[in-house]
Amino acid sequence: MRLSTPRVPPLAADEWDGEARDLLEGLQRAGGRVLNIFATLAHHPKLLKRWLVFGNHVLGKNSLPPRERELVILRIGWLCRAEYEWGQHAAISRELGMSEEEIRRVSEGPDADGWDDFDATLLRATDELHADAMISDATWKALSERYDTRQCMDLVFTVGQYNLVSMALNSLGVQLDEGVTGFPG
Repeated sequence: MRLSTPRVPPLAADEWDGEARDLLEGLQRAGGRVLNIFATLAHHPKLLKRWLVFGNHVLGKNSLPPRERELVILRIGWLCRAEYEWGQHAAISRELGMSEEEIRRVSEGPDADGWDDFDATLLRATDELHADAMISDATWKALSERYDTRQCMDLVFTVGQYNLVSMALNSLGVQLDEGVTGFPG
């Protein structure tokens, strides 16, 4: 973790105001737990409410195949050094059937041995967006051989969403949730 303690600590349930309570009760997991990201963003309930709409599109209603979505989320999390994001999405990737080797290899980037051409293209697009805020013509052409316009747009917005989230996680000092592991050793 880039910060060992939060700059903005997650709100405990007894600190939730009415607006935060309405949002967070819907996000509770088994045992009433709320992920640290949500309990932290509860300091600003109006922001949390509006961000959840977009975040839910990107994570759940996006036109990208789930495995491909997770590849780019892991990659942008790695590039931003957002260990919280990496840990959460490594767990999601495992649930989708990605191997530990594939998840670890994301950290090596698009030129690592073992990627098929399209996986490498997805990682390259993520690297280009991170480095230059734009996908190159060559990478766009390669993406367009498989993806339609909506999928290309969802790719850009997925990387952008998780770049934003990574900035927030790192700057606010959101700590790993219990049971979630961070970057590979």
